[in-house]
Amino acid sequence: MLKPVLTATTPRVSQRSALVSPFIVMDVMTEAATIERAGGSIVHMEVGQPGHPAPRVAREAAAKALAAGSVGYTEALGIWPLRERIARHYRDWYGVSVEPERVIVTTGSSGGFTLAFLSMFDAGQRVAISSPGYPAYRNILKALGLEVVEIPTGADTRYALSGAAIAAAHAEKPLAGVLAMSPANPTGVVMTPEAIADLSATCRRLGIAFISDEIYHGLTYERPAETALRFDADTVIINSFSKFFCMTGWRVGWMVVPPALVRPIERLQQNLSISVPYLSQVAALAAFDGHEEMEQVRQGYARNRAILMHELPRLGLGKFLPIDGAFYVYTDISALSNDSMDFCRRAIREAGVAITPGLDFDPENGHRFARLSFAGTEADMREAVKRLEAWLG
Repeated sequence: MLKPVLTATTPRVSQRSALVSPFIVMDVMTEAATIERAGGSIVHMEVGQPGHPAPRVAREAAAKALAAGSVGYTEALGIWPLRERIARHYRDWYGVSVEPERVIVTTGSSGGFTLAFLSMFDAGQRVAISSPGYPAYRNILKALGLEVVEIPTGADTRYALSGAAIAAAHAEKPLAGVLAMSPANPTGVVMTPEAIADLSATCRRLGIAFISDEIYHGLTYERPAETALRFDADTVIINSFSKFFCMTGWRVGWMVVPPALVRPIERLQQNLSISVPYLSQVAALAAFDGHEEMEQVRQGYARNRAILMHELPRLGLGKFLPIDGAFYVYTDISALSNDSMDFCRRAIREAGVAITPGLDFDPENGHRFARLSFAGTEADMREAVKRLEAWLG
């Protein structure tokens, strides 16, 4: 009897997926987990993962909802009480009026970026981001067929995008959008109100859509962060419960958008994800009552920040960018290495400290930088310094 001939077909890989670079910090996290499974010890400073759990009231609300047994779909834009509460948050924190109808609940800020880019831009259009900057911006834009315009930032603008830089890039070839973040990842820089106003006014004058990523609001150390909504109500805001509220794994965030974008985004959400998980939305609504607990967490970050600002210069890592907010130190390692990938690889394997190569955030100059997260415990920070000191000699 003849045996059947078995053939294997290799799925075709799309060209657009080939354009998406690895998110290096996640690769570092994977290597750290591999070392830990083998019995090794790692101090985690690679990922923006708060060391504290979600607020107690959020966890209790989710547990109560789960015990009730009914966990199903919600409206695509999010449950109405959460949208109302987010709108109230803008009045409470910033004195800015936001209608709940303009609030959209998303699967973390990542879902917000995808919805924003799909609803606002067509394939081939140009969107400007800062360099160094959050790598997922670049990769999501590329995956959607958009042209990424990375604009270098420097000390002259405190490592933030400026209206002048945007105008120059737009004059060279028109931009459809600009995405800015304050406080910033990886730098921790908080834009001044004047800088946000300048950027906002430039975008409005030139007819460029402005997206403001405000995911690290609430995590500042010198001055509070200002929402871009104060300067233009048509700015698209993206935020999340991941950072200030320590809810990374809950995957829940939000957008504030102009009225004209609400229905297009609703249609996209209906088809891409149907709705954000119900339990996460219930927890997020309750999280707003956990501010006092989260402020204690922020004060812990402030102590961690002080430890690193004091200790890193002793280790040859004292040339870092302003750490105004978030929970990162973006430091120049060129006195020790000109290859951040190799430096971070050796740090995790030889010192047991996981940190992220600057190439994740800046393909041009990131070989001279590394990012250290201080979102862990004070004990983590002191142990990391001890290990790095022993490793660097």
